[in-house]
Amino acid sequence: MAMTPSLLLSLSFSTNNPKGCSFPDRRGRFTTRSAPLPFSTPAASASSRVGMVFDIGPACSWDSRDIGSPVVKRYLGDDEERWLMWYHGSGEDADGDSIGMAVSKDGIHWKRGAAAVSSSDDVGQVMLCSSDWWAFDTSSIRPSEVLIMSSDKLTASGAVYWLYYTGFNQEKLDVPGEGAGDISRPQLMSLPGLAISQDGRYWARIEGEHHSGALFDVGSEGEWDSLYVASPQVVYHGRGDLRMYYHSFDQRNMQYAIGIARSGDGIRWVKLGKVLCGGAARSFDQAGVRNAHVVRNQKDGSYLMVYEGVSMDGRIHIGLAASSDGLKDWRRCRDEAIFKPSTHEEGWDNRGVSAPCLLQVMDGGREEWRLYYTGIGKNGRTSIGMAVSEGPEISNFNRWV
Repeated sequence: MAMTPSLLLSLSFSTNNPKGCSFPDRRGRFTTRSAPLPFSTPAASASSRVGMVFDIGPACSWDSRDIGSPVVKRYLGDDEERWLMWYHGSGEDADGDSIGMAVSKDGIHWKRGAAAVSSSDDVGQVMLCSSDWWAFDTSSIRPSEVLIMSSDKLTASGAVYWLYYTGFNQEKLDVPGEGAGDISRPQLMSLPGLAISQDGRYWARIEGEHHSGALFDVGSEGEWDSLYVASPQVVYHGRGDLRMYYHSFDQRNMQYAIGIARSGDGIRWVKLGKVLCGGAARSFDQAGVRNAHVVRNQKDGSYLMVYEGVSMDGRIHIGLAASSDGLKDWRRCRDEAIFKPSTHEEGWDNRGVSAPCLLQVMDGGREEWRLYYTGIGKNGRTSIGMAVSEGPEISNFNRWV
């Protein structure tokens, strides 16, 4: 039987994170953490950190080594606005990535936590890898999208958050790793997962149709997505109509590609095939496209997709595509990337810009598009940045200063 939001509300929510600053990694080992930081604190010089809004955590925190995959949401209440960000992170002693949450009043200055959350209004680490040996997500987890299925108001009673995420296991694949140039990591086997929460902090996994608990499996031998499935970003189109955009590495064409699946309940999915492939020769995305983030334009109902474009030398830029219905006829909006790595010699994001998250912000007569992204710098150091395009049409994104 398909599970609906009302049925999911009856599930119990729990966490295996104990309270306080000591909590286990995925192998059950307890480590000592420092007290939560009130706000993110970029450590680079002012001239080289333009655009950075969220840096790695302090020493001994759960996200002190690596962060990325920002999923940013803005919610308007009766008397305030709140910004929530889910992201992946790992610490010095961690074997893989876990998922955390930060909050903000403006989407720029973020309050974070150095350890696991201990209450429904806390911030910090919110989800660990699975401890079940047979599961698809025992090595690392990264967020792809968060939807509120019962209400668009954060403070509404009975609101349910649905987290779509990528789960990795230990199996290494003989394909290019996903990173920037020479700092790419080995590609691990991955599948899409779903978890739900009543507060965005304590999550319960929903087992999909695959035996590992994933929502669905890779494609059959010879199909474009037969190696792995990553970055399951989901858009709610209407009642009984959800669309998932995900990517894989097409061995036949030796390119990354983005595909789509469709669902009536958000749990059972039917794949519809590829919607966007690598670009023309010598283009910024000739080696393929991946990590798509799709939004529906609040004005005309059309769809916009920001995505990672991978060049033949492994550089990562961000491209833009559009579709009238989100299902077919995706076309690039321009031949060039809409956002590129910094040209600053010491820039925190001068090696690559990845994992884009696009938001349309409309306040009265003011309108802007915000692009949150993972920036890759020297020695593979990562942070999260933001760029803004003013006006109703996406033109040029300028890094936040």
